[in-house]
Amino acid sequence: MATLPSPPAPLRPLTVDPVVLDGAGLAASGRRVFEIEGQALAAVAARLDGEFSAACRLMLAARGRVVCTGMGKSGHVARKIAATLASTGTPSFYVHPGEAGHGDLGMITDADVVLALSYSGESDEVLMLLPVLKRQGNKLITMTGRPTSTLAREADVHLDVSVPAEACPIDLAPTSSTTASLAMGDALAVALMEARGFTADDFARSHPAGALGRRLLLHIADIMHAGDDVPRIHADASVSEALVEMSHKRLGMTAVVDDDGRLLGLYTDGDLRRSLDDDRVDLRSTRIVEVMTRSPRTIGPDALAVEAAQLMEAHKISGLLVIDSESRVVGALNIHDLLRARVV
Repeated sequence: MATLPSPPAPLRPLTVDPVVLDGAGLAASGRRVFEIEGQALAAVAARLDGEFSAACRLMLAARGRVVCTGMGKSGHVARKIAATLASTGTPSFYVHPGEAGHGDLGMITDADVVLALSYSGESDEVLMLLPVLKRQGNKLITMTGRPTSTLAREADVHLDVSVPAEACPIDLAPTSSTTASLAMGDALAVALMEARGFTADDFARSHPAGALGRRLLLHIADIMHAGDDVPRIHADASVSEALVEMSHKRLGMTAVVDDDGRLLGLYTDGDLRRSLDDDRVDLRSTRIVEVMTRSPRTIGPDALAVEAAQLMEAHKISGLLVIDSESRVVGALNIHDLLRARVV
């Protein structure tokens, strides 16, 4: 009868040094990590040379995309680098090396440049891909901590991210090395975006759902009230008629226009309060032209919504009329419209 294997020994419970638990001790440990990783970054930055420039040139010349790959912690870093490159003007994506060996290599075309990460430079899953990539003609950029490793030797361009020490006190958990690799990826992305002349507008186009995208892509015409929703009255209207229009359209103001729809002035809730405090103003008989604000602040329909927010803030106002090139009133908006659009 076969003998059943012995159950594994229970894990030894970890003990916690009460001195380390002290707030000062924990903070000291945290500061030590920053110091060690700061030194690591300085060491890597000092080695940036022609290889870094060559890597950038390969990526800029790529007819396809930059394919990032790596295993374990290096894979997590590679995934982040791919996301940063893609959002800053360099088309890129991540491929898991293990999955690549089971079919995902088909995602990589001969027009792509491959960026492979492995701190040891000996990750089996990554090395397994090299013969196929070489046969296909892909240019290979590698990022390792060992310039003499297999991955470094096989590369067209090698980026040395070796660090003096890991921040881990037992020198096992990737800490300084992953920070250095992340920083190298950021350095590549920034150098490439500057070389491409990548702008804030370009960034916004790839982030339309983000706050920056809304600030840089949303125009006044996208959020303004238009057509019959725009409060407006003619110059011969009374203050009471203006009040009715303001109450009906609920924007806290009304435009005063001529027969061609051109702007003559603006009447707001604030103007109404001042009118009520003025004994000379009769709501039914006083004409709106006598109490309106002449030459009010306006904005064009093609302006960015964020410009309206800046204008309102600068002049301490809560609404704006939108006029075209011939001073015709084509829209209106207030601070609540900007809030709903999440511009402010």
